[in-house]
Amino acid sequence: MSRHQSLMDLKFDELPDPKRVWVGEPGSHEEGLGRLVLLTEERVRKAAAQEIRTGRRVCLNWDMTKLEHVGLGRTPCEHKIVPLSGGIALDDIYTFNPQQSSQWDGLRHWGMPSNPDPKPEQQRIWYGGTTKDEILDRSNDRIGIQHWAREGITGRGVLIDYASWADTKGIEYSAFSQHTIKLEDILEIARESKITFERGDVLLVRSSVTRDWETRMDTAAKKAYAASNSPKHAGVEANINVLRWIWDTGIAAVAGDALSFEVYPPLGDVFLHDWFLAGWGMPIGEMFDLERLAKVCKDLDRWTFFFTSVPFNMPGGVSSPPNAQAIF
Repeated sequence: MSRHQSLMDLKFDELPDPKRVWVGEPGSHEEGLGRLVLLTEERVRKAAAQEIRTGRRVCLNWDMTKLEHVGLGRTPCEHKIVPLSGGIALDDIYTFNPQQSSQWDGLRHWGMPSNPDPKPEQQRIWYGGTTKDEILDRSNDRIGIQHWAREGITGRGVLIDYASWADTKGIEYSAFSQHTIKLEDILEIARESKITFERGDVLLVRSSVTRDWETRMDTAAKKAYAASNSPKHAGVEANINVLRWIWDTGIAAVAGDALSFEVYPPLGDVFLHDWFLAGWGMPIGEMFDLERLAKVCKDLDRWTFFFTSVPFNMPGGVSSPPNAQAIF
């Protein structure tokens, strides 16, 4: 058994250092996959055989023009159509930051403090011990998004539709608040939806952020939110119990419709980005469009499906649109 398999098969409480589960040799494809080593050929084949039954397909990429007011100084999407060869053909030119709409945070996106007593000025390290200097060196593509693109992020997807569940329970909240989706809520929704989690699952959580951006935010509210130094949004709680459950359940990747998978700003000492990206090499999907997916799941009374995503094949890429689809 290889080292990465033995580490991935350990329980959370058995890990030598649960915050740094680094697999593969530095610069290797194995290292670049990170947690995606759980998506074995056997698991992908099983998911395809069991989940593809009707042929219904749902795109999970949000309309790229929807986040029209972008925060944190990021570049909004720009799309131009230009003539080619005197107008006998047309090309288009996209200028955009993948973080502006549906995207995967790649392993180069987020680093964690390099020691257990972090200070604001402290140096940070990325997955595998990768440094910022390595990432900024364009001749170095270590832990780049190309590793995920080579095989895709493909397997069984599971939807936890918290927004619909909250409606049935009479739970009112703003998606643009620090409303917290608790682990006990996720487990209760799974029980009611008859979901049995499996190793290698891609976990999707719907909190209604994209819906509320489109339907409950006017232009002034969107501009104010984008200009905020501390924008709030609902998301999954961040604590050691969530970490233990995600790890021991064998989740390979997580995604949601919020601007970050977890509630933001963080409400405690745990920040899931530190653990998931820099610690485990696990993809975090953000601003996925889960609205139609939730409707189809309800129509079919099925909350699992075949999930496929092919990020950009960009050596050294930091993030990428997911190009994701659910197939039933």
